[in-house]
Amino acid sequence: MTDTLPDTHRRLVSTVTKDGEIRLSLQTVPLPVPGDDEVLVRVEATPINPSDLGVLLALTEGSAFSAVDGGASAPLTPAVQRALGARAGIDLPVGNEGAGRVVAAGSSEAAQALVGKTVALAGGGFYAQYRKVPAAACMIVPDGTSAEEAASSYVNPLTALGMVGTLKREGYKAIVHTAAASNLGQMLVKLCAADGIALVNVVRSQAQAELLRGLGAEHVVDMTAEDFVPKLIDAIAATDAYLAFDAVGGGKLAGQILAAMEQAALRTQKADGPYGSRQMKQVYVYGGLSTAPTEFNRGFGMRWRMGGWLLTYFLEDVGADEAKALRDRVARELKTTFASKYTQRISLDEALDPAIIAAYGKRATGEKYLILPQS
Repeated sequence: MTDTLPDTHRRLVSTVTKDGEIRLSLQTVPLPVPGDDEVLVRVEATPINPSDLGVLLALTEGSAFSAVDGGASAPLTPAVQRALGARAGIDLPVGNEGAGRVVAAGSSEAAQALVGKTVALAGGGFYAQYRKVPAAACMIVPDGTSAEEAASSYVNPLTALGMVGTLKREGYKAIVHTAAASNLGQMLVKLCAADGIALVNVVRSQAQAELLRGLGAEHVVDMTAEDFVPKLIDAIAATDAYLAFDAVGGGKLAGQILAAMEQAALRTQKADGPYGSRQMKQVYVYGGLSTAPTEFNRGFGMRWRMGGWLLTYFLEDVGADEAKALRDRVARELKTTFASKYTQRISLDEALDPAIIAAYGKRATGEKYLILPQS
């Protein structure tokens, strides 16, 4: 450790209280001391991802928060209280990923080699001014790359690569992706174009459709248009996209995709009696932009699957070597394929402002917030 480092730092925590509220607050805690194989990162930028909001807001709408002494709080419904009972009374640090400069290190050669480097990493607790992490978890970003440019180096880029990896492992030819105008969706457009994979992009407005077409997307369908379903069927039939990744989760969209896949398959396949086509159709729900129940009508034959997909599990399945190769690709293409855009930059204090919580809590596609903990 150096004499220039503070004795304490601030971190944002989310707490389900025992009296039925979710409370967001800033804590002042001792500065962590790295062990032999660890480093201390001065966190300079950390994004608010949809995956962060589940922990941060505890399944509560952002508009429900009001200011309280030292933070913000909102009441929890009885159902959420039951679901999150194990969290009651526990202060949970938040923030899945971030980037910053290594300011101290343990005694190992690997740790010492990182001192002064700008690194990106994941692992939770990044809505803080400092974060102690294993040296092996750090990704050194290319020279000339800022912490802001590197802040979203894990969740979205590796998810996009994981989707393409799942396609290859499961033998599909093309992908349907929903909420496709997001930062992740834009990355997937560029990645699939580079890798020669057809992609059907489902968006929620004409403006989003034009955005993706401007990036070179060929197949874009607007779910708010009157001709959404026939256009979706046409796009699936043109691409053989029988694998989908759904970021919305709730509502009818996942079921509509399965039904459209079946109709596309029946254009070239004969129905197997009352059981529909023999084409396997897979929808993975990987997000929860809508907390409504998932609805679907069984109009898509008998060869179909709907299930969950999580980046953590994908990386465990492919193993350490392939996971490292994916991270290396992200580092190489951080300013191109995997570049992120942010609409707002806020401080830790501003992250507790009820008006700002309401804004980032909307989970609006194309409105990504970046926290600058040192502000």
